[in-house]
Amino acid sequence: MAFIKREENFVCERCGEKVAGNGYTNHCPKCLWSKHVDVEPGDRLSKCNGMMEPIFLDFSNGVFSIIHKCVKCGLEKKNIASPGDNTNILIDAGRC
Repeated sequence: MAFIKREENFVCERCGEKVAGNGYTNHCPKCLWSKHVDVEPGDRLSKCNGMMEPIFLDFSNGVFSIIHKCVKCGLEKKNIASPGDNTNILIDAGRC
């Protein structure tokens, strides 16, 4: 299935930050938490809807990615970090 770009604003269910979506936004830039809403990127077909905890900051091939783990079902997903993300949360916690 192809990626579905959706420009959606949302309020982070973890910290309350108002997030302006750009079509690729899939997590809060302030606390880095996400929500398990997709089966494939952008499809909004997941029935889980659990919160996705940022558990690790990966750096490979010159790109930072955030590894999220669903606190409800345990699914892990890798998401590219955005320039405005507060990745210091994971760096300070030693999760990189």
